[in-house]
Amino acid sequence: MTDAQLTTGGRDPELAAVLDAGLDEYNFAATGTSKADQDAFTVKVVDDAGVVGGLTAWTWAGLCGISMLWVRADAREDGWGAKILQAAEDEARRRGCDRVAVSSFTFQAPGFYQRHGYVETGRTLGIPGGGEDVHMFKRLDV
Repeated sequence: MTDAQLTTGGRDPELAAVLDAGLDEYNFAATGTSKADQDAFTVKVVDDAGVVGGLTAWTWAGLCGISMLWVRADAREDGWGAKILQAAEDEARRRGCDRVAVSSFTFQAPGFYQRHGYVETGRTLGIPGGGEDVHMFKRLDV
């Protein structure tokens, strides 16, 4: 490895793919799972004006992780957040998940998740603007 070089740079999709594959290999071996235990899904609401809101999530061996949930500002009082979250939990159950993890900045919606049964498991400090990243967890009845 005498000719190895360390570089820094911008976004590198090829490097991201190599890292994903390497971490998957390591994680699968450590947990006794496989690529077949891993998937992703979305929930999307649209109207004549476009996307009202939606959610992206991943699943892995019984765990669902919510990556993003967003509702357009003019639709936030219409209950779409709760409907989207419920649809995601239903889909997670359908996929065999019995638990869900999510994080939300303190200036976003941790209270929303807590009202839907999520409990705080920890926080990451130092978010820009003085915020914190609230990590939450919920057990699902399968």
